Amino acid sequence: MFRLGGNAFDAAIAAVLASFVAESMLTSAGGGGFMLAHTQEKENILFDFFTQTPRYKSGGKVDFYPIEFNFGDTVQTFHIGLGSMAVPGNLRGVFEIHRRLGRLPLMEVAAPAIEYAKNGLEITEFQAYCLKLQEPIIANLEIYAPGGKLLQAGDVLVMADLAATLTEVAKNGVEEFYAGDVARQLVKDCQEKGGYLTLEDLMSYQVIVREPLAVNYRGSTLLTNPPPSSGGSLIAFGLELLSGVDFSLLEFGSVQHLQLLTEVMRLTNTARSDYDALVYDSDVAQQFLSAENIAPYAHALNTNVVNKWGSTTHISVLDDEGNAAAVTTSSGEGCGYMIPGTGIMMNNMLGEDDLNPQGFHQWQANRRISSMMSPTILLHNGEPEIVLGSGGSKRIRTAILQVISNLIDWQMSVVDAVASPRCHWDQVLNIEPGFSPDVDMRLITGDELVLWTQKSLFFGGVHTVRRTTKGVMEGSGDPRRHGVVLVE
Repeated sequence: MFRLGGNAFDAAIAAVLASFVAESMLTSAGGGGFMLAHTQEKENILFDFFTQTPRYKSGGKVDFYPIEFNFGDTVQTFHIGLGSMAVPGNLRGVFEIHRRLGRLPLMEVAAPAIEYAKNGLEITEFQAYCLKLQEPIIANLEIYAPGGKLLQAGDVLVMADLAATLTEVAKNGVEEFYAGDVARQLVKDCQEKGGYLTLEDLMSYQVIVREPLAVNYRGSTLLTNPPPSSGGSLIAFGLELLSGVDFSLLEFGSVQHLQLLTEVMRLTNTARSDYDALVYDSDVAQQFLSAENIAPYAHALNTNVVNKWGSTTHISVLDDEGNAAAVTTSSGEGCGYMIPGTGIMMNNMLGEDDLNPQGFHQWQANRRISSMMSPTILLHNGEPEIVLGSGGSKRIRTAILQVISNLIDWQMSVVDAVASPRCHWDQVLNIEPGFSPDVDMRLITGDELVLWTQKSLFFGGVHTVRRTTKGVMEGSGDPRRHGVVLVE
């Protein structure tokens, strides 16, 4: 897109569309997402095109059932079926972003995705791993398991129906998907087979433009996803706790460092228990991040420590005009249903426990779902310095928190900040290899412990770009996700 004269937003949109092919097991036109934009005019915009809860609950039998993903060192349960689908927003979001910020014709922006879908992409080791994780969902889909045999590394994935769908949409707009024959087929299948979606849900879906959540962290302005999504506020809360810590007294990877991160995650989870009930209040972020609310948690951190798949795709883009884009999209694990003739797998956002904290089928009707997705930009003196985000389900916020801390508190290079080991606490403490092996953390934290034998996409994929103080562009595609960096 840069070679064609496009800007960061053209590049981001092209990459999102291409990801519907290259990472179709993680994101799709049937999912939702967010883009955080910083323009050369210094405007900050959060485009919310995440999934929406349906307007009506079904009185009949709902197609909704559990499946397990085996990550090797841990197993996570998700729920799929037509009853797990929320109203999708990815295509509507792509069109709105292009209309407002894009420069190139949409057909040019969509051309790489259409080419990949039509002519095929060779499956990499990472994609093969993702397909294996998803085997309980996709084993009966011909494009992923031709003749009943799951595609392997080296095989070619062809999505001819998706190529035709993207071509139609790029030429004629998204109304076919939201109000035309595609929409009617989706609604018909929901009504007959146990889904919630109606034509009214699809036709009324709109992209919401929000003001990003902005907080200060050690002299930089952090911009991230605001409420009603939770991830950005929880990252900001964790950074507020870390801001009172003198990192010169710590050694990276030490037991003390790991204990600090664990306690920050634990305290953030504790604070979240009250936050979730208020997530749709207009001033919830101000309440949650107020000095008064944070003070007791900061005191607890100081007392207790200091003195003692994600199924998501992320793209980060910087250009030399001063534009920055951080865009995160997902279809969850996919619900197991592909709209006939389109190549589009629908999402299972109503089947992810972290997005449904009140319990499954307890969602409020016609509400934008609160997400952990947290596309993030850090500004220095008003200019974009760092752009990052992650996949990883409920690990998104802790992965981003750790990379930001690595970059700012530990002054690491982008490559080291992304590659360094991570931990994640959520009742159980998961630890990647690379931290201090000297002390059993259970003796310090009392937690059940999972010591991973290798780094894993379980801990997210924090794709990061940075412009240094000397104006040099650098980046890192997270090796846990086989991420890549492209420089033009």
